[in-house]
Amino acid sequence: MPELPFLLPADDRTLSPHTGYTRAHWEAAADGMLHAALRYATPGQALIDLPGPPSRSGVRSDGLEGFARTFLLAALRAAGDSGKDQHGILERYTAGIARGTLTPGRGDAESWPVIGHHGVQGQPMVESASVALGLRLTAPWTWEALPSDAQDRTEEWLRGALRHQPAPNNWYLFPLTVAGFLESVGRGDAETARAIERGLGLLEGWYQGQGWYSDGDGRSFDHYNGWALHMYPLLHAHLAGDGELLDRLGPRLRTFLEGFSLLFDADGAPIHHGRSLTYRFAAGASVALGALTGHTPLAPGATRRLLSGALRHFLDRGALTEDGVLSLGWYGPHAATLQRYSGPGSPYWASKGFLALLLPPDHPVWTATEEAAPAEGPDRALALPAAGFLVQTTGRDGLVRLHNHGSYKLRPWEAEHAPADPLYARLAYSTRTGPTSPDNTPDNHIALEERGVRTARLRIHPLAAGPDWLASSHTPAFPDGGPKVPSIRIDSLTLVRGRLEVRVHRTVGVPAGTRIHHSGWAVALPPGTPAETEEGAEIRLDGGEVTGQLLGLHGWETATAVRAPQGTAYGPWALVPELTGTVGEDPSGTLFVALASLTGERDPAPLADLATAEVNGLAVTVRPADGGAFVVDFGAGEAPTVTEVGA
Repeated sequence: MPELPFLLPADDRTLSPHTGYTRAHWEAAADGMLHAALRYATPGQALIDLPGPPSRSGVRSDGLEGFARTFLLAALRAAGDSGKDQHGILERYTAGIARGTLTPGRGDAESWPVIGHHGVQGQPMVESASVALGLRLTAPWTWEALPSDAQDRTEEWLRGALRHQPAPNNWYLFPLTVAGFLESVGRGDAETARAIERGLGLLEGWYQGQGWYSDGDGRSFDHYNGWALHMYPLLHAHLAGDGELLDRLGPRLRTFLEGFSLLFDADGAPIHHGRSLTYRFAAGASVALGALTGHTPLAPGATRRLLSGALRHFLDRGALTEDGVLSLGWYGPHAATLQRYSGPGSPYWASKGFLALLLPPDHPVWTATEEAAPAEGPDRALALPAAGFLVQTTGRDGLVRLHNHGSYKLRPWEAEHAPADPLYARLAYSTRTGPTSPDNTPDNHIALEERGVRTARLRIHPLAAGPDWLASSHTPAFPDGGPKVPSIRIDSLTLVRGRLEVRVHRTVGVPAGTRIHHSGWAVALPPGTPAETEEGAEIRLDGGEVTGQLLGLHGWETATAVRAPQGTAYGPWALVPELTGTVGEDPSGTLFVALASLTGERDPAPLADLATAEVNGLAVTVRPADGGAFVVDFGAGEAPTVTEVGA
């Protein structure tokens, strides 16, 4: 466990038996992170040029990003302490705002870049939201401390967010946040009203149910649902005292948290899925927002358990560099976790995880005894068909898996081009494994092979759902320049019981003799670790903290473990279990059945001891060892059915 570059109070295992963290730990962490970041401020405090490779937006934009995102952390810290600022941190940010807006767009040392349309010039629009929200939270000590001409310049710079085109997704909530601040300080007008109305209107169109918003048109569901699509409009409603908007959006947050609260491991880790994972404990923002607005299903002690668990998880695992700066990665630096827009200041959207500091010290979230996390309770299987997710938790090890049968990173107007994004296209994700890189064998994947070229899973169409299963369909996509096979489809179904995963795939329209591959969980292992597997037998990968297993029950001919030398976010080298089979001649399709497991249990039983399967045409009867049976039938209609048939 790496040593932190700043001191935290001693663990309090009486108040916080699970994490040891209290509000004092959060305050000390915020102070330590701020002092570390501010060492990289320019002389006039307008930019914070953190070390690291620049983003595609350039060094000047990255400096604004470092300023804006750490300013949000400073604002949450100060606002939660009634404006107390014993280190003079808010004064430095106030001076930086005055200096940065003095001559925006100039090539001098400290001027902020102007806000442009989405694209290379659009990144400042993202940062304008953090500046505006920071000012709104600390207006008595920052905004009111600015001279009137500096206020005017700041308003004019912020209005650039209202006058330029955002990206077609959660970006529309950045102008909403800017407009909300301007209205809160008496500078609202028709332009601010339009920005708020536009953002809220788009939000309605993106709502899919069960607390889930798509991040723009289409079916893109990930952590942005919590740390952006819920956070910005609901926090605006809370700060504005807009009861009508709170009543409309609040119940959605409560519903979202009923499922999302299961996506935190017993060790504190959030689910490793979707883009911008370098924001790390920002995943807890919606949990804190629920407590702040009163729209949460969680008890106060469970709320703090999730929040403190996530913060401690990353602080204990090297997310901070030796000088206290958040690195570009997951634990330490990890390039595959990043996107092209990621720059040295990007990780500080993690500041949103400190939203709980807005709760006063005497709030039950800070005073109640910590409770167990939802994932530490009984084994759960929760289908979220609105997003196309199936959540699977096991109380014995506190591990969480997320099976994906409906979320993908393509807009309706975008064509399908392989390769797919590993952070969206895989069949399953977890809190203790990460996807392999695009250049390595994909984990949790189903692919056809023609002329040595394998297909990608891109646009995913939900088919059907039950309490503990989900099914979807996709058109296998070959890379540009690869084979062209018309009218093919793969239907997939995942059913979970305890730690067991039953995975059933059906090929439709695929030429007989085509090779097909299915992979399981990628397990981080020491480089060069061999995996001995007898042909046709279970593949078992023991990574110490987790064990991954994969067993072909029907249709699969060979089993092996494939190297992933670029590793995952959980280790620099990994192995991926893989099954290979051949598509048959039946025109109605070929069925493939496998069992999979990812567990933190020591020496788990073989998968063959957990269930058996019997296939009859396009139906498979699965008999778990703990009793009962169910039939998965792909031949009864357009979508598969699952029927319990008793012992």
